[in-house]
Amino acid sequence: MAPTPGTTGAPGTPGTPPLPVPSAVPPAAGPAPSTAPINTAPAAPSPPLASPTPPSPPLTTPPPPPPRDAMVPRKAGSVTYICGGVADDEQRALSAQARNYNMGLLFTQGARGEYLSDVNVKLIRNGREVANFVADGPKCLLRAPEGSYSVRATYEGRTKTQVVSTGTRNAQMRW
Repeated sequence: MAPTPGTTGAPGTPGTPPLPVPSAVPPAAGPAPSTAPINTAPAAPSPPLASPTPPSPPLTTPPPPPPRDAMVPRKAGSVTYICGGVADDEQRALSAQARNYNMGLLFTQGARGEYLSDVNVKLIRNGREVANFVADGPKCLLRAPEGSYSVRATYEGRTKTQVVSTGTRNAQMRW
């Protein structure tokens, strides 16, 4: 029996599928698909995670403290005070603020009552120091809790002591 055209099966073998005939011409379809990965370069290491940033300071920072000789109210313990009064404008400013304070001290020296500054002042009540500050002017206005205080003021190593009660506006301490 003769083989069926287009089959390569053995002659006389019914139902043998035809085998493709080898050809020297490559198929006309597009390029053969590649099984290699598209990017064969090793992946660059990812950058390290940034360490947490420290908290930002507040948008507004507190102002620096005023210079010691600035005529502004200050606190020492439970006492608010303001000192100054050498120049005329300071004397006027202190006079205008006097109604807000309940005690006043004036530090002088000599027979003529020359004004002093840089006097170390301690207020003592019932044996306990309640305020300690340096008077940077001859006149100090104080707002203190009602009562009597022993004022211990030291200038150039010499200490004076005087009892002053709230309501006293011009207690003078002279060296």
